[in-house]
Amino acid sequence: MGLFTVAEARQELARLMPVLDEIVAVRADMVELSAALTAGGRPTPLGGLPERKAAEARLNELMTEVQQTGAELKGVAPLLIDFPADIDDVPVLLCWLEGETALDWYHRADLGFAGRRRLLPEHE
Repeated sequence: MGLFTVAEARQELARLMPVLDEIVAVRADMVELSAALTAGGRPTPLGGLPERKAAEARLNELMTEVQQTGAELKGVAPLLIDFPADIDDVPVLLCWLEGETALDWYHRADLGFAGRRRLLPEHE
């Protein structure tokens, strides 16, 4: 996949939000089902092993859907999504973290999350 402009990445993130919301819900179900299946685990009305396997399969489908856009799924709990881009001829990743309301951050590809900086108007 190619590079995203800031506008394209924001548009793709908006399109992906229902998928990301479902990932969060399925992730929570999967954790609850997994806990119920451990020795001494509290039963859950969500079901048992078949439902746990179904949740895992659905989570994998959703993660694949995100990755097929060209976005990079870097984390699932919390969700962390990077969109490859260029700012001032420097390879960067436009970075969105679960809970953020907009795509407002980036970091150089070689610096990782710790190097996050806020997008400036001239980056758009």
